[in-house]
Amino acid sequence: MKTTSKTLPPRKTTCRGRLASQVNNLSRRQFLGCVGGAAALSGVAGLAATRARAASLATVPGKPLAAGAPLRLQPVLVFSLDQPRERTSWRAYGGLRTREDVAQEIRRIGEELKSLVAKAEFPLDLLPLATVNSAVEAQTAAGTNCGAFLVFGASGAQEWLETLAASKKPNVLFVRHKSGPVYLWYEIAHWRLLRKSEDTKTEPNLDFDDVVVDEYDDVLWRLRALYGLQNARGTTMLALGGLAAYSRPGQELGPKHARDIWGYDLKSVGYDELKERLQKARADVGVVKEAQRQAGELLAQPNLTLDTDRKFVVNTCLTLKVIKDLMAERGATNVGVADCMGGLIPILDTPPCLVLSALNDEGFTAFCHTDLTHTLPGVLMRWISGKPSFVCNSHFPHHGLLTLAHCSAPRKMNGRDFEPTTLLTHYESDYGVATKVHYPKGQVITCIVPNLRCTKWFAFRGKIVDSPSFDMCRSQMDIEIDGDWRALTKEMEGFHTIVTYGDYLREAGYAVKKTGAIEWKNYSGAV
Repeated sequence: MKTTSKTLPPRKTTCRGRLASQVNNLSRRQFLGCVGGAAALSGVAGLAATRARAASLATVPGKPLAAGAPLRLQPVLVFSLDQPRERTSWRAYGGLRTREDVAQEIRRIGEELKSLVAKAEFPLDLLPLATVNSAVEAQTAAGTNCGAFLVFGASGAQEWLETLAASKKPNVLFVRHKSGPVYLWYEIAHWRLLRKSEDTKTEPNLDFDDVVVDEYDDVLWRLRALYGLQNARGTTMLALGGLAAYSRPGQELGPKHARDIWGYDLKSVGYDELKERLQKARADVGVVKEAQRQAGELLAQPNLTLDTDRKFVVNTCLTLKVIKDLMAERGATNVGVADCMGGLIPILDTPPCLVLSALNDEGFTAFCHTDLTHTLPGVLMRWISGKPSFVCNSHFPHHGLLTLAHCSAPRKMNGRDFEPTTLLTHYESDYGVATKVHYPKGQVITCIVPNLRCTKWFAFRGKIVDSPSFDMCRSQMDIEIDGDWRALTKEMEGFHTIVTYGDYLREAGYAVKKTGAIEWKNYSGAV
């Protein structure tokens, strides 16, 4: 049997033991089909060794993902100064007794807010501190053009706080116990404000989670959640091939839920237009040359290994340009692809896996299928965390473990650096190029499983314990579930899991509650 082989130019060797040369350009299927039994066994061993080397390499430094629109924050100090009266109770709780006390508190808050903004890893647009000492001032403050209020409830009338909350803008109520002069609303926020002097909560615009005592770190994670929610709302989604959810409930209910609750703008582009764009790109010598250059730049990364044909990486770079142009023309920051495992492959001459991975690494959100059930939490988590979301298939939980896998995994999972990766064929088609990201053991992750009807999100904290190579979608992680995995097994709905590096359960749960339309089930608890 006649065999042929195309090899890539050798890769430079570094003193750190990085890859000495590019791997063979043939796919695994071509490789095994072109050689005899003994040679095939040798080739398999060689590929295994190559992947092992890739997995052992460190991350490659990159740039952080672009920030979203800043959260415009209006701080408000609410206070009143009691006047002495003879032979009756006149003095309420609270350490602000005089004008000088108020002036000193304003200075204290100013310094604390400077520290808060400096600590935030997301953009905050901090407005000057406003003060409320009357019903008129409360109405004026409530009309401020802002994304959220940070209310310092030193004292003052209950109606003033209710006025700020009734603005329908998120309110975080900060009260002091030990961090400064004690606040009146530390005593009565629960009973008077939230429960209206009754046993059950009746305040419609504030929740127990909106109250913070002393700790600015607790303010910060709430603001991070609100920042993420603000940037997730109003997303423009490009649906390549139209809206095609992974399930009947998702197909029927997802688009309306996305529009009504999240304010999504859904724009469909048919495959005929995509084909025409790609044909023009392939006929443009300059565009093809640039795609080849980008492919070479990608493959030169020292922690990346190619185990498929280089042409698929070039095809990916060409497709990436076309899709980014379509997104830019329509103002889209999110893209989904319909029929990605079948109908799209002949059009692109590769599955879209690496295209989606690259878009996520650039700061967009891009997922398999045009399925809004997993798009919504995927987009939210990208903005809350400042990191890509990995949308992947769930498996059966057992012995506290869960396997997650997909072929379009982002590489920049910590939001900045590229994880070691092997480029393989897409698993189901055994064609083209997809990412196998080698995940570090011990990495803490947030997992969200949305149900198919857009009514519940099942969430838990996990820890990566292995990055295996089973016969399934290429990027794989075995995770240890932190929490009641038996209850999760019995109650979990949906199919896809959204994975984000880090623990963002508090932020995600807080943001979801603000939608007023999704039940949040947390199996790990927040720390």
